[in-house]
Amino acid sequence: MLWIKAFHLIFMVAWFAGLFYLPRLFVNHAMTEHKETSEHFKIMERKLYRFSMPWMLLTLGFGIWMLIDYAWAAYGHMLWLHIKLGLIVLLVGFHLYCGKLVKDFAEDRNTRSHVWYRWFNELPVLVLFAVILLAVLKPA
Repeated sequence: MLWIKAFHLIFMVAWFAGLFYLPRLFVNHAMTEHKETSEHFKIMERKLYRFSMPWMLLTLGFGIWMLIDYAWAAYGHMLWLHIKLGLIVLLVGFHLYCGKLVKDFAEDRNTRSHVWYRWFNELPVLVLFAVILLAVLKPA
């Protein structure tokens, strides 16, 4: 089981690299006024989104494996696990919404300012803090 947990954490770190950097690209993309720079951001955003998708799926797969194998039986009655799972659903939604934003930028349909993306960029950081604290502390 420790191997499964280790791979889950490795894939989670790779996924979060994308969750942290992709919105930062959106910030810079929303600020640019140069066509060439905008085209470069479109490529970077598309590649990063595609890079991070398998890491998300592997993170979820190994997490579900642990959930089925032992975590639900051990902690399913505890509120912290339900909150953690809800936050993970939120992260998956965030990731998929980033995919929509990648498409919007690719089609020159962005309507949001760089300031909005700066705030948007903070969500995965807050969720990461909460998920790690819940998983480690397992509050009653």
